[in-house]
Amino acid sequence: MSKNILKTFGKRVREERIKQNLSQEELAEKASVHRTYIGMIERAEKNITLQNIEKIAKALKIPINNLMKLEK
Repeated sequence: MSKNILKTFGKRVREERIKQNLSQEELAEKASVHRTYIGMIERAEKNITLQNIEKIAKALKIPINNLMKLEK
């Protein structure tokens, strides 16, 4: 698997989080994931599951497809 998709996804999470003025810790709490997990996603260190993508999208109050808009 190309790591590019992980980098692009992490960038999208970071953009949305910052846009909503949330810290990584605040987003993690809203998504019910460990506080270090968000940072690992944003740095492309974790291959995130579909279940956690859904949790993060709900925590950010955006549709999953908005979070999945990846650059080509």
